[in-house]
Amino acid sequence: MTAHVIADATEALAVATALAEEFRAGAAERDAERRLPRAELDRLSASGLLGVTVPAEHGGADVDALTLAEIFRLLGSADGSLAQIPQSHFAYVNVMRRQGTEEQRKFFFAELLAGSRFGNAQSEAGTKHVQDIRTRLARQGDGSHRLTGVKHYSTGALFADWIPVLARTEDDNLHVAYVPRDAPGLTVVDDWDGMGQRTTASGTVRLDGVAVPADRVLPHHLTFQGPQLHGAVAQLLHAAIDVGIAGGALAEAAEFVRTRSRPWFESGVESAAEDPLLIQRFGELAVQVRASEALLREAARAVDAAGADLTDTSAAEASVAVAAAKVQAAGAAVTVAGALFEVSGTRSALNSLNLHRHWRDARTHTLHDPTRWKIQHIGRYVLNGTLPPRHGLL
Repeated sequence: MTAHVIADATEALAVATALAEEFRAGAAERDAERRLPRAELDRLSASGLLGVTVPAEHGGADVDALTLAEIFRLLGSADGSLAQIPQSHFAYVNVMRRQGTEEQRKFFFAELLAGSRFGNAQSEAGTKHVQDIRTRLARQGDGSHRLTGVKHYSTGALFADWIPVLARTEDDNLHVAYVPRDAPGLTVVDDWDGMGQRTTASGTVRLDGVAVPADRVLPHHLTFQGPQLHGAVAQLLHAAIDVGIAGGALAEAAEFVRTRSRPWFESGVESAAEDPLLIQRFGELAVQVRASEALLREAARAVDAAGADLTDTSAAEASVAVAAAKVQAAGAAVTVAGALFEVSGTRSALNSLNLHRHWRDARTHTLHDPTRWKIQHIGRYVLNGTLPPRHGLL
């Protein structure tokens, strides 16, 4: 595979803007037909966007968090499913940046600049909780490993070149094994049937004694032994997707009201767009979207500031800022996507229009992690100065 190499943040945003408009055109049809976006992902790979966080010393643009968040907001405004697919890609690029050896970074960063995609095999179903990882990485006599386990919600795995697998070794420490998509013993099952984000193919990955060379394993547990931004960056991208979904829903609602809705007979106006009650409601929804966008930018700047001077305090500030952005974005995405029908009228509920994809995507995506716990950590930090935990989900 070959890909364009993006030079800087300005070019990255221009490419993301163009791709978002291209992807927007077919989003409703892809969702309605559950047509997996293989061609669109190939375009994303070829564009060079998947390599924009590769460090400059390895030939990448090394864009900041503010730019990366805006890329995801743009993609999310066009297609809430498509934007979700590369979220884990960038999370595991960050693992490589932080924990990879020089040789590992050299190899994988070249892969990324050539357009390779990381998927993920992280979550498991039926365990005690989300961090109860039971997939095992067993060390062999020659120094290699064997992977055994079953993963669920493996967004991006079906389309990936490499699948980072979260697993525990004999000492119960958490590691990430970077496994080729076509490795013997690795099976990806397209059994995702969520009501929203239908085309993410977030299905099952089965690992039956998959052989993994020693140089494809990273000690992920070390990520959380000091101040870190792994969770903050991952959650920032989730927030950006939610903000994008909210903005996309608002834009589509406005276009529908301007061009298709009829005014309520009591309003005394000629078009629905002149109805003062609808104008009021659009203003309220716009405030929610703008607040989400502002908090997203603030959070991204906090992540960038912490990255420049990483301490327990700066990491905590970044995590709390991202948590606040995620709470606001999740609420806005569900509210605005639901209000689309309220402001657009009965016709907007026609299944053939598939406007409900915005709400389904918002409702599904915002289930990734509970905002109620984010609010708890924000409150503890503000009231008692308690630093948020380093578990990677904040």
